[in-house]
Amino acid sequence: QVQLVESGGGSVQAGGTLRLSCTASAYIASTYCMAWFRQAPGKEREGVATIYSDGSTTYADSVKGRFNISRDNAKTSLYLQMNSLKPEDTAMYYCAARRGFCYWGRHLYNYWGQGTQVPVSS
Repeated sequence: QVQLVESGGGSVQAGGTLRLSCTASAYIASTYCMAWFRQAPGKEREGVATIYSDGSTTYADSVKGRFNISRDNAKTSLYLQMNSLKPEDTAMYYCAARRGFCYWGRHLYNYWGQGTQVPVSS
């Protein structure tokens, strides 16, 4: 059973930056898709960014041009560089993984972290 642990969250002012990290407890094959989701209070969990082993990425429209997802297969780590943060980015951010290609549907992901909180103040 793979466990994912996020880190790097914390309070930040609008316009600021944060880098989230996610580390897996066991080797995650490069054929896995890894992704970041987020859930704001009172809202459903939504996809933020995905990355496959070939380096291909997808982003939610709301974060395009501001966020960058990357992964280190050797270290089984996933990252999310968040720039120009906005108050509407405030959410719990989750790392997720699934075998195979990337999709936005959260129900398609088998492994989840516990989340890291990112409050963005105006």
